[in-house]
Amino acid sequence: MRSIRLSEEIEKDLEAIADQKKTSRSNIVKEALVEYMAKEKKYNQPFELGERYFGKFGSGETDCSTSYKSRIKKKDP
Repeated sequence: MRSIRLSEEIEKDLEAIADQKKTSRSNIVKEALVEYMAKEKKYNQPFELGERYFGKFGSGETDCSTSYKSRIKKKDP
């Protein structure tokens, strides 16, 4: 069993929702935690966070990491 401290405002909102749904405050908190943790597990993986951006704006050049010094020299005035 765990205890949590809630602000008065959150406590009132939780009580109102529990009354409305005819369930306990504990059940609402459990449901919220399960949902939150599932979301965090899904989006906390670095690859998944940036997957939609990988390769999206590629230059098509395959040697960028090995030719960066020569490209920088070309840019110097």
